[in-house]
Amino acid sequence: MFVNINGNATKVKVNKKSIKNVYFKWDRDELVVTCNNYLSQREIEKLIKKNVDSLMRLKKRTPVSDLKSNEMYYLGEKYVLEFDGVSKTYIDGNKIISKDANELAKYMAIQCKVVFYSRLERLKTQFKDLPEFTLRIRKMSTRWGVCNIKSMTVTLNSELIKKDVSLIDYVIIHELCHFKYMNHSSEFWALVEKYYPYHKLARKMLKESQND
Repeated sequence: MFVNINGNATKVKVNKKSIKNVYFKWDRDELVVTCNNYLSQREIEKLIKKNVDSLMRLKKRTPVSDLKSNEMYYLGEKYVLEFDGVSKTYIDGNKIISKDANELAKYMAIQCKVVFYSRLERLKTQFKDLPEFTLRIRKMSTRWGVCNIKSMTVTLNSELIKKDVSLIDYVIIHELCHFKYMNHSSEFWALVEKYYPYHKLARKMLKESQND
């Protein structure tokens, strides 16, 4: 998640453990919060905002060489984040400018719908006899997409909005092929290759990005 700290979009990584206290540390330009399993995101944000001065003093003690810009990826391209109270989130060159972290999250949620639905509609035309299904979008920790035959849904990981369109296409094709083969048999991969010849490279790129 991202939190507005002194006007900057600061990436926050949360590690939940079986502990009582809350601990903060800086990993380059990322704030790492270690807390108990029951602390909510809203409570974490309140603690951060309450301790801004202390956190900034802590950051100053971090070697400059270990810091990096507030950045994020959108459709495979790296952008610098800026929070400056604007009424509408927009992209200007290599910058994404937004009012605050909440508005940025809303903007990205809209972009997920726009991009994923448009790519899905385009790719569906290549397939024959696809059943009626519903597209869902949510953040997932271990999978880029899921095809559920019982509920007739295809779910895409919202984190895909950070990836190049070609990788988004691969995940969509992968899940659509599961309507024919609900496994990863040789027949399944042959069907994927029919629509996406470079699927092995795409899989490798997505797997490597999960380890970043």
